[in-house]
Amino acid sequence: MSKKTSVQTGKSLLSKGLSLSFLTLCSRILGLVREMTKAKFLGTSALGDAFGIAFQVPNFCRRLFAENSVSVAFIPTFKKYLVAQEAEAGEAAGQSESGGARAETQEFINATLTLVTFLTAALVSLGMVFTPLILRIFFPEESGEALGESIVLTRIMFPYLVVISVAALFQGILNGHKLFSPSGFTPVLFNAIVISLTYLLAPRMANPARAMAVGVIAGGSVQAAFQLPFVFRCGWKLSFTSLRKAFSNPGTRTVLRLVGPTMIGMAAYQLNDIVSSALATRAGEGVYSSIQYSLRLQELILGICAVTVSTLILPDLTGFAQKKEWDSFCSMLTFAVRIISLIAIPITFFSLILKESIITLVFKRGRFDAASIRMTEEVFSFHIAGLLFIAVNRVVAPAFYAQQDTKSPTVAGLINFAVNMILAFSLSLRFGGAGIALALTVASLVNMVFLFVFLRRNPVIDVGVVVRPSLLYMARLAVMSLAASLPVYLLRDRLLALFAGRGRIFSHGIPLCLAALLFGGLGFVMLLVTKDEILSSVMRKVRRRSRG
Repeated sequence: MSKKTSVQTGKSLLSKGLSLSFLTLCSRILGLVREMTKAKFLGTSALGDAFGIAFQVPNFCRRLFAENSVSVAFIPTFKKYLVAQEAEAGEAAGQSESGGARAETQEFINATLTLVTFLTAALVSLGMVFTPLILRIFFPEESGEALGESIVLTRIMFPYLVVISVAALFQGILNGHKLFSPSGFTPVLFNAIVISLTYLLAPRMANPARAMAVGVIAGGSVQAAFQLPFVFRCGWKLSFTSLRKAFSNPGTRTVLRLVGPTMIGMAAYQLNDIVSSALATRAGEGVYSSIQYSLRLQELILGICAVTVSTLILPDLTGFAQKKEWDSFCSMLTFAVRIISLIAIPITFFSLILKESIITLVFKRGRFDAASIRMTEEVFSFHIAGLLFIAVNRVVAPAFYAQQDTKSPTVAGLINFAVNMILAFSLSLRFGGAGIALALTVASLVNMVFLFVFLRRNPVIDVGVVVRPSLLYMARLAVMSLAASLPVYLLRDRLLALFAGRGRIFSHGIPLCLAALLFGGLGFVMLLVTKDEILSSVMRKVRRRSRG
């Protein structure tokens, strides 16, 4: 590849990465609005717990089967078919496109569609029959009303697994053709539909939770339907084939063979959520809901920083690994960890000081009352304390994928699961939801440590070059964040008292903005005085663009 082509490819990847990151950010924001809608209608009530658990059951299956199958198995297999098709087209230039390779690719798509539809429909049918037994995992014996409503909600939403699995297949086809925006936009549509239908149907149904459940089914269906025209535009037809052909197709057999081992690591990650949810519902009414609201705030921040950074660095890390340019590899990884630290550490300090105002501003209305705020605040304190560890994990993981090493992150995930389960069980008995959140934070720290330990196994990578300067940089940021936090902490109550009694938006929104300006301004000055490398780099780029 020429230098010019390489630069063009890099710019293309950067452009697509930024576009996908922007769509991810929009999805996270709308996801937060969806949680705000849930907070308004359901709060931290037993009905809120019932909906959360009911949605988690099909969502668990989606993450375990659909997402895992597409990313690990379908896309690599599909790409091989496309490469073979391109090779055949090159050998038979000028002939019709309907060659043998294209026909085989079409058969593979049809077989996969048949297999996905059949397996998910069978799983949904069994799941709906055994829903009462499945939900006994989450609810104690005395949860009669909550359990009964959760059974109804689960049966409404279980078919979501079928439509979202088909949507995931369409996403795999489009991504194989390097089309990312249509699939990246579908979560935005999903959240918008759930929010809209909840407001529209809540007054007309037995309770608001059922309105949200209908929104989930409608949103999942639109996710599949929206991508369909783009699949057709790529030149593919969609039809079912016999089950015998579906199971015997070489491509689908390859997919099944590839997806099996990786499901172990994915299952461990998902079991974290299941066991934590079961412990939360047994810790008291509303505990599960408060954990979900807290996690949504954390995920919004992660969507802004970790997803964006990890998306953009993976192509570069992969290129450095293939060329065995390990010094550049380590420099890129160190720079990514520093960027994450520069975002996560100050946000952690600021959020701990003003957590009550943040939660009140975002969620307080309808059934989300003062008791809900206190419950969510307790959980959020421990969740936000682990923000840095989770963010670093999401940035370091691409370093393994760039080397085509999926085993190490899987093992780290299994260790994370074991630590989280042991701590969550022991801490939830005494501290309830706060104990479960603390367990996740400690497990994330352990996971981060093991990722760096596993990265050290590569003899050509000097992990010390990454870890030592990163730890020093984190310590410096922590000291500066603490210094910037002190004035905010001292002025917090005065700011809140100054705007008290003027409605939720003004009473908490204006103090939050003023506190953020003070905190950010002090932090900026300290970074400027210490000649921070990242800030200096950003300012140089801004100056060059302003001159250009």
